[in-house]
Amino acid sequence: MSSARATPLRAARSVRAQAKGQQTRQAIVDAALRISAQLGLEGLSIGGLADAMNMSKSGVFAHFGAREELQISVVREYYARFEQQVFQPALQAPRGLPRVRALFDHWMRFTSVEIESGCLFISGAVDFDDRPGPVRDALAAAVNAWMDAMARAVALARSEGHLKADADADHQIAFEIHGLILALHYEARFLQRPGAVERAQRGFDNLLARYAAV
Repeated sequence: MSSARATPLRAARSVRAQAKGQQTRQAIVDAALRISAQLGLEGLSIGGLADAMNMSKSGVFAHFGAREELQISVVREYYARFEQQVFQPALQAPRGLPRVRALFDHWMRFTSVEIESGCLFISGAVDFDDRPGPVRDALAAAVNAWMDAMARAVALARSEGHLKADADADHQIAFEIHGLILALHYEARFLQRPGAVERAQRGFDNLLARYAAV
């Protein structure tokens, strides 16, 4: 085989190998995300993940050189899915209160699923609130990005005249919306009290009514 022909063949094999490697890496992250949803990021181990994937530990290490790298990848994947299912669909709603409502509605749908599986941001905050490092930084960056997006949506609602002129001067509305979601998780998942979803929705409606422009 001539060297001129061998070079494209080697390049094609390299592309296929890279694609297969990316698929394997994504499959590992998917499995790690499922485990983390149940056990938290601290419950994630290379050995346990290798068993779940029917892989060797060295096979997992080939894609993630350390447990910390794997945890960060899980946080980023979780946020990407959160953004895809909550934030991006809400952007289709008109600016102002319709978009704020859409953000909350999609967040509630996302949360309703998590009541069964667990929220990575909440369990991660418990595990890493007092543990500085890259994993905590990744978690905090994801939550801050989402809360900033909610605050911007509220600010647009104010600029559209849907809210009082002084509403949310210090991100109070975004803070209270976040509080409703946290309370929903606590009541529905931990205390298993019926009607928590409905109470969260009423709380949101009351919140908007309190700050609505007259």
